[in-house]
Amino acid sequence: MRAFILTHGHEDHIGALPYVLPRVNAPVYGTKLTIGLLKRKLEEHRLLKKVSLHVVEPGPKKVKLGPFQVEWVRTNHSIPDGCGIAIHTPLGIIYHSGDFKIDPTPIDGRVADLCRLGRLGTEGVLAMIVDATNAERAGYTPSEKVVGEALERVFATTRGRLIIATFASNIHRLQQIITAAHRYGRKVAVAGRSMRNNIVVAEELGYLDVPKGIIVELDEMNSLPDDRVVLITTGSQGEPMAALTLIANGEHRQVQIKPGDTVVISATPIPGNERVVGRTIDNLFRRGAQVIYGQQVHVSGHASQEELKLMLNLVRPHYAIPFHGEYRHLNAFKQVAMEVGIPEERVIVPELGERLELAREGIVRRKKVQAGPVLIDGLGIGDVGNIVLRDRQTLAENGVLVVVVVMEKQTGKFISGPDIVTRGFVYVRESEHILEEAKKRATVELEAIEKRNITEWSLIKSRLKNVLTDYFYEATGRRPIILPIIIEI
Repeated sequence: MRAFILTHGHEDHIGALPYVLPRVNAPVYGTKLTIGLLKRKLEEHRLLKKVSLHVVEPGPKKVKLGPFQVEWVRTNHSIPDGCGIAIHTPLGIIYHSGDFKIDPTPIDGRVADLCRLGRLGTEGVLAMIVDATNAERAGYTPSEKVVGEALERVFATTRGRLIIATFASNIHRLQQIITAAHRYGRKVAVAGRSMRNNIVVAEELGYLDVPKGIIVELDEMNSLPDDRVVLITTGSQGEPMAALTLIANGEHRQVQIKPGDTVVISATPIPGNERVVGRTIDNLFRRGAQVIYGQQVHVSGHASQEELKLMLNLVRPHYAIPFHGEYRHLNAFKQVAMEVGIPEERVIVPELGERLELAREGIVRRKKVQAGPVLIDGLGIGDVGNIVLRDRQTLAENGVLVVVVVMEKQTGKFISGPDIVTRGFVYVRESEHILEEAKKRATVELEAIEKRNITEWSLIKSRLKNVLTDYFYEATGRRPIILPIIIEI
C-alpha cells in the first residue's frame, strides 16, 4: 500500500480513514481543506500523531509514489478544494474525476482547470473513472450562486426566526447563509457537532469568511428577537439524532419550533432517505413552522449529462468507467459516453467489488472481492455481520423468550421447569394462556427427551426451540428469538 490519495473532504470520502489507518498505516495526501477536516477526525480518534499527512496543491506538480506520479486537478463540487486526480502509470494516465460539476461562477472564484484536462487528453488517457451521480439528468447542473439568490429572497421576506438545514460540509452554502445573515442584521447560531467543527476548520484555514461577532451560542439565540436570528443546523437527510430531526420531534433541549418560524431544507434527499426526510418535514409543519424545501433552495454538486459530455470530450479516455451512484446511474453514464463516440465495449460498468485490471491491450475483469458497508458498533469494526443484524432485527420486531430448565447431573432427569421469561414478545398479563400452553408443550417435549435418554445439551435445546417456535408462530404469527437455558445440578 503506497498511500491514500483524497479527492475532497466529504464524509463518504474521508470518514472511513480513522478506522482504516490503524490497520493500514500509509501516508495520506490531499488538499488543504481536505486534510484539515481529516485532522479533526483523527484528533477525535487520538490518531493524529500516528499518521503521516501531506497537503498538496492542485496544479502540475506531481507526487511520486513508487512507479506512479500523481497530480491533483482542480474541479468544482459542493465543498471547496475538490479535485480530480491524474495518476501517471507506466501504461498510461488514469484520471479519476472525483465528485465534480463544472461551475462557471463558483463561490470562491476557483473555476475548474479545464485547460489541464484538455492537455491530459492530448497526452493520452488510458482510462477515466467518472462521477455518474447525475448521469440521468439532462442539461447542466446549476451554479451554487443560484442557491445564494434563492436564500437572499428568503431572508428578505422572512420576519420570524429562520432555521436552515444543509450538509455540514457544504462550505460554500454556509458562506452564502452567513453573508446573507450579516447583510440582513441577523446573528447566526449553529446546531450539530459536525457543522460546528466544519465551520471552525474552514474559518481557520481561510475557506470561510465569518464576520466578527456574528456567531452566537444557542442559549443566546433564544434571547434575541425572532427577526434577528438564523439557525444553521444539520439533519437535512432526516438522520435520527441530527439536530433538525430532534427539533422536528420536539426533543431538542435548546430549540423548540414555534408559530412564525421558517425552516429551509437546503438539500434534496439522497436516494433511500425520501421517507425519513418527508416525515421530518411533516413534523415541522405540525409544529407550526413554514417549511421551504426542494430544488428552489438547493443545487447538486454533481455533473449532469452535458457536463459529463464536456469532460469526456476534453479528456478523451480510451476506457470510461463510471462510479458514484446506483447501478441505474452507471448505466445512464454508459449511454452518455456512447453519445460522444466511445464504443460500447470500452465503457466498463463494474459491479460492486469487481476488480478491473488495466493493460495496454485491454481491461480484464478479475474475481470479485468482498465489498460493501462495514458497520461500526462501539469499539467493534466490521464484527457485526449479517447473522448479528438478523438477530437484532428479530429482537426488535418479535422480542426474546428464555426457557429455563434444571437437570440433575447424575440421572439426566429434569427436576425443575420449564420456566419461561419474555421481553418484547407479548404483554404477559394479557397472554397468560399463550405462555401456559407453551409451558405444557415444552413439558411434553422434555418428557419425550427423558424417555429417549437424550442428555446432549445441544440436542435438548434444539428440540425445545423447534417445538416453541412452531407453537408461537401458530398462536401469534411471530417468531421471537428463543434461548433455552439448561442448569445442571
